Amino acid sequence: MFINQLTSLLIQHRHSKGISSRLFTLIFCVLFPFTVQAHPHSWIDLKTEIEGSQNQITGLKMSWTFDAMTSAYMLDGEDLSTENKAKTMQKVAASVMQNMIAEHYFTYFYEGETPIKYSLARRGVLTQNRTKLTLDFVLPLSKPKILDGNPLKLLIFEPSYYVDMSWQKKGDIQLSPDLAKHCSLELIEPNPTSEQMSYAMSLPADADPDNALGQLFTQTVLITCSENKG
Repeated sequence: MFINQLTSLLIQHRHSKGISSRLFTLIFCVLFPFTVQAHPHSWIDLKTEIEGSQNQITGLKMSWTFDAMTSAYMLDGEDLSTENKAKTMQKVAASVMQNMIAEHYFTYFYEGETPIKYSLARRGVLTQNRTKLTLDFVLPLSKPKILDGNPLKLLIFEPSYYVDMSWQKKGDIQLSPDLAKHCSLELIEPNPTSEQMSYAMSLPADADPDNALGQLFTQTVLITCSENKG
């Protein structure tokens, strides 16, 4: 069983080289034993802009920055020569974007308990700043969400908590200028119990995924908008 959902997604572009995600994880454990004693094993810093205008939300503009070690693995074995780096970055971005489709981009958007659906992501661009990679993309809603005064909820998480995905500060999630005129955001931090924290910390890298774990350590963004008939 694959034990790292996101890592397996990131390295699927290398499957043609015969490297399975399980073998990759075992190599990871051997080379970096001090980093794999507990969950999480990988970190993504999130920045999100909720896009829209007038009386509707149209999509989410994402910027995900991977930790240095994950970034290194994403580019491991790739051609990073000056003449080919741009093409390589485009190829890796396209591969990651394609493989995230099956995971719904790790993004969960609700009105009450009703999921708000979105279309395929677009404009995926991978850039590098020193040791870290950042993936930028836009996740459009399948149809605009008309603002009717009901609160909305946004979560971004990897279900097994192998990967920590979080906004580092409230300013990392924003409303587009038009939406900011009549909407507000509240970033709610997770509140796991000490037992849940101990359990997460005890899981080794080769443990079977516990897909109920991620949501316990996930931030929640509440979006409240006044009904706008404009």
